[in-house]
Amino acid sequence: MDTDAYAYTSYIRTTPDDLWKALTEPELTRRYWGVAFETEWVPGAPMVWDEGGRRTADPEQVVVEAVPGRLLSYTWHTFTPEWAKAVGLDDEVYGLLSRERRSTVTFTLEPSGDATVRLTVAHAGLEADGIVRRLVGEGWPAIVSSLKSLLETGEELPEPPR
Repeated sequence: MDTDAYAYTSYIRTTPDDLWKALTEPELTRRYWGVAFETEWVPGAPMVWDEGGRRTADPEQVVVEAVPGRLLSYTWHTFTPEWAKAVGLDDEVYGLLSRERRSTVTFTLEPSGDATVRLTVAHAGLEADGIVRRLVGEGWPAIVSSLKSLLETGEELPEPPR
């Protein structure tokens, strides 16, 4: 695997349209991820991340590609001191994290058999030994598993303890 990327694939019993909605509609993303996005979902559109009332806006947080039901890509959020405190990072770790380059996440949605979608999450532009790479390596499997549960059962997974 490319050293600056992390990839995770899951098969979800849903439709591409329903998966797209789950990736883009705030009332759904908030349920399985705890994040709501404010954006128009068109290339170049700015994105505001809202995590429990903590809003993160930055001109470099943008939609890269958006093809409903097929492909969604955006730059990763800016790490702020408020975010670091909320997720329990100390000042030293936050300092290292905030100096890493901005990464990009891409969701590829592909029909796979009858009523199943293959979802691939590719998080690129990571520093090979960076903190972001470690965090997304732990985070994406949990987020995608909760997304899968929500779409297949109507209930997201409980948030794991920190």
